[in-house]
Amino acid sequence: MKKVILHVDCNKFYASVECLHRPELRGLPMAVGGSEASRHGIVLTKSQEAADYGVKTGEALWQARQKCPGLIVVPPNYPLYMRFSELARKIYCDYTDLVEPYGLDECWLDVTGSGLFGDGESIAQEIRNRVKRELGITVSIGVSYNKVFAKLGSDYKKPDAVTVIKESNFKDLLWPLPVRDMFFVGRATEKKLKSCAINTIGDIARCSEEYMKLILGKHGQTLHAYAWGLDRSPVRHMDEAAEVKSIGNSSTAPRDLKTENDVKVMIYVLAESVGRRMREQGFRCKTLSISVRDKDLQSFSRQIKLSGYTAATGELAARAMDLFNENYDFKKQKPIRSIGLTCSDFEHEARAVQLDLFGNAQKRLEAEHLDATLDELQARFGKGSVRRGVVLTDRDLSDFIPGSGFNPFKEKPGSD
Repeated sequence: MKKVILHVDCNKFYASVECLHRPELRGLPMAVGGSEASRHGIVLTKSQEAADYGVKTGEALWQARQKCPGLIVVPPNYPLYMRFSELARKIYCDYTDLVEPYGLDECWLDVTGSGLFGDGESIAQEIRNRVKRELGITVSIGVSYNKVFAKLGSDYKKPDAVTVIKESNFKDLLWPLPVRDMFFVGRATEKKLKSCAINTIGDIARCSEEYMKLILGKHGQTLHAYAWGLDRSPVRHMDEAAEVKSIGNSSTAPRDLKTENDVKVMIYVLAESVGRRMREQGFRCKTLSISVRDKDLQSFSRQIKLSGYTAATGELAARAMDLFNENYDFKKQKPIRSIGLTCSDFEHEARAVQLDLFGNAQKRLEAEHLDATLDELQARFGKGSVRRGVVLTDRDLSDFIPGSGFNPFKEKPGSD
């Protein structure tokens, strides 16, 4: 039996929820934006009225205000968005238990076995009408026989629309679209493809698989398969946890990083967060990567294989600094705006550790045990109760929790 997959995308989700709860914003150019004081001032989403001025998601708020001088910016209210996201998923679950979230505002649904409610398009139309009637927001839904085409379908026509993509029409609908619309094609991949005169999804499909592999490696083969609709990935059950393939954090610094010590402070804060999350889940990593973005928003990433599996904060930070110093020179390059650290290639801590003649494995275990003790102290007495000396050399750079806008060392919970 051929699969019937839906991809539901809540249109301008954050902005729609804000306008629903704050009627005075309806019909006005508004955007949900990050904190400019902490240099997270980008447009997270915008209303259609703001979009009509050319305001784009992801651009700096100052750029958005140049396009739209009357732009109203409101801070994100994530608890409210999560509540609406849960309410939407409850509607989806009335039709299937194969519901796989993709962020707060998107979900895949496998309705292959839901024929009691009609065919895929009928179910999609019913869900679209229910979300509008019961929640007051609109959704766009793609209906297809695989996840990639369903995702492209939900993006094809917006807002408040249903698009059906079949084996008989996918070439006509999808192949003329620009490559940036393809799933997993980011800015760098788009640039690489265009440099090879590959401008549309159809161009990807018409290339040979070998040529796509030549220019993009394994990723090129995947994109070639996607362009032909050869995606067999299943929609996970709503209670099935996704496999953890990487753990990472990144943060925009409160000021530009201009020295090696500036970077070191940030790296240690990030390594503490990533190391703690790995230890909580019982993981050790073998691959470490860093991402760096300068003040002109030019970025790069680098990764290395570690000499052994580890979850020790000190080793993660030291190797990250080695990797940074090998690839960045403040004398020749610009100050840094943000930096990230990610660990991947995991093994479980329960797996036996092979000791070595030089005692390196034993030192890693001892360092991890010490870190675990620090984790317990911080969980009991607060994040700031025990801190590494290196992060105290610059409180402005270290007093934050990665992945959170809340500063526990300077603010009270709930302060604005």
